[in-house]
Amino acid sequence: MASARLALFDLDGTLLAGDTDVLWCAFLVDEGILDRETFGAANRDIAERYARGAIPAEEFAAFYAATLGGRSPAAWATLRDRFVRDAIEPRIGGAARALVARHRDAGERLVLTTATNRFLTTPIAASLGIGELLATELELAANGDFSGRTAGVVNMRAGKVARIATWLDENGIARAAALGAATFYSDSINDLPLLEAVGTAVAVDPDERLRDEATKRGWRILRIA
Repeated sequence: MASARLALFDLDGTLLAGDTDVLWCAFLVDEGILDRETFGAANRDIAERYARGAIPAEEFAAFYAATLGGRSPAAWATLRDRFVRDAIEPRIGGAARALVARHRDAGERLVLTTATNRFLTTPIAASLGIGELLATELELAANGDFSGRTAGVVNMRAGKVARIATWLDENGIARAAALGAATFYSDSINDLPLLEAVGTAVAVDPDERLRDEATKRGWRILRIA
């Protein structure tokens, strides 16, 4: 598998109609875990600034990491699994699954690369049949609970390039050749660094700024929503 061509996929807004972090917060509000009035406005502000590419990666990731703080992965697991079943899987359409399947059937190595944290996205990657996941990592406190902070390089913007480079090194795959032959699908201007780093960049239902970039650069624009 080490020599297989890479197919890289963003998650939110690309394979998923919506944003996992935003949907998670709405789910926690509905469950009464987060306060609707005080948290809802903050969540909308973060999501709006992300859409404009106007929020630091660290601030974005830290905001959502904080929603998990104070409980262990095991304590969150039942809620997380219900969230994925009820709020996420219905938003992954047949066209998105077919796109992933085409690359799988072609013998390519599939990688889901997302700014959303690993805890929320591990079962989503499994549902999509994507074997490799690069996601924002969460810090665990000494007692095994999530600390509410991230760990390492946030998998967002230039961080996605850094994280895929590290992953390639760890797997003994030559960076330049692999990225030059890779395809990456994304909807967001936030993913411009990785789109620029691969041989084939595809804008999927892109935001306005990415659509303009894709048009200017001659990148394929795919509509699967």
